[in-house]
Amino acid sequence: MIIIGHPDIPYEPFYYVETIEEIAQTPSGATLWLGPYRQTVELARHCHQNGLPYGVMAESLTDALLANALGARYILASEPLASKVQKAAETYLFDAKVLVPVTDESDMEAVAQVGVDGIIFPQAIAQH
Repeated sequence: MIIIGHPDIPYEPFYYVETIEEIAQTPSGATLWLGPYRQTVELARHCHQNGLPYGVMAESLTDALLANALGARYILASEPLASKVQKAAETYLFDAKVLVPVTDESDMEAVAQVGVDGIIFPQAIAQH
């Protein structure tokens, strides 16, 4: 299971960006956090065209399918959507990893039991 943002486990933060200009201000090779897919399609296209690693929040299975097609490294989805996205990821061999946002480590077991790739804690996303 991928665990990002837990205080006991070292991790590279995601950098929250809202514009192409902000992308230029992030460290080289940093994973970008774009926010909800539907609201950030243009940024996702830019990242895809420039080979930049990024994550988005899927609010539907369609969002997840499109984000994967645009090269997202991480697709975040809340339960129970994450289970559906994970099944699609396994069926269609997504390159993206499916993560469930959690606020407490007690949520880890429930996510692990449904077989989702991983979890992400809020502190993993660096605000600008």
